[in-house]
Amino acid sequence: MDDPVAQPGDGGRHVTLRRTPQQARSKARLARVLEAAERVLVGEGVQALTTTRVAAEARVSVGSLYQYLPDRDAIVDALAAGYFARLESAMDDLVRAAEAERWDDPVGVLVDAYAAIYRTEHGFRALWFGSGLTERTRAADRAHKRRMADGVRRVLLALGLARDDEALARACHAAVLAADALSQEAFRRDPEGDPGLLDEAKLMLRGYLTGVAARYPGLPS
Repeated sequence: MDDPVAQPGDGGRHVTLRRTPQQARSKARLARVLEAAERVLVGEGVQALTTTRVAAEARVSVGSLYQYLPDRDAIVDALAAGYFARLESAMDDLVRAAEAERWDDPVGVLVDAYAAIYRTEHGFRALWFGSGLTERTRAADRAHKRRMADGVRRVLLALGLARDDEALARACHAAVLAADALSQEAFRRDPEGDPGLLDEAKLMLRGYLTGVAARYPGLPS
């Protein structure tokens, strides 16, 4: 039976595995397998993520791999969960920074921070720009975007730019969906992120979030 478990470093998000690694050695082996899977993903694409290819890259037996990740879908899901966790951890760091600092350009800070992550997360780009996403990964991505939107909400609250209500949550979700689409297109055009399109994304999001802040009289906009 598949066993949903929270892996170390996944930000508490669940990854469905065939079997939960219990011993430190087993956990280390699984981590090595996922590192190998990412190398295959970046170098050869989503379609190369077979159990045979990943096992060979990780230098483990197919049977050993199969204990945890029985097929390509499971490998894709596990990789995606790791990427989501890292992005959400970065958002948590930005929320803490917003609580301690004063940002003149919150949109610029957020867009630049995530553009920097996109530049280094080659596996994330390879997975999202490929054609092998599973239904489970797509569902996980929708939940991930809602968590990212909650991070934007917390940033705006920390900066004193809004009040906490349902409309704010909805607006932050819309902003994340728009930013994600524009960021993906910017990195499809240019591995470093098309600077012109990223600038347009900032311009659009500044206007939108300024309008959101203006809904709350008495707060700076």
